Amino acid sequence: MNTPYDVILAPVITEKSMGIMDDGKYTFKVATSANKTEIKDAVEAIFGVKVLSVNIANFDGKVKRQRYKLGRTASYKKAVVTIDTEGGEISYLGEGGKVVKGKNKFKTSIDEFGFGQ
Repeated sequence: MNTPYDVILAPVITEKSMGIMDDGKYTFKVATSANKTEIKDAVEAIFGVKVLSVNIANFDGKVKRQRYKLGRTASYKKAVVTIDTEGGEISYLGEGGKVVKGKNKFKTSIDEFGFGQ
């Protein structure tokens, strides 16, 4: 079984990924064997946020030439994770069937992601 830190390898910090952070979308480089549910569970465990959706894309390595020989760069998988940015109230049934209201226990942004916030 993989730990969450084996699934999420690194954040992807580019101009485009920094631009979509305002919408609650964060981009990560993930393990090539990871699926959407593993990525969702890992992000929720590491950062303490509520994940709404996960989009993944596989990238093949590029062909590079080193003098007379051809080689390839490493292939990787990228995930764009959408989190819940609205910290709404949660209501549930308590003892005696009374409706109890509470605050959302999840964070509304990822502060550990890097600069630019």
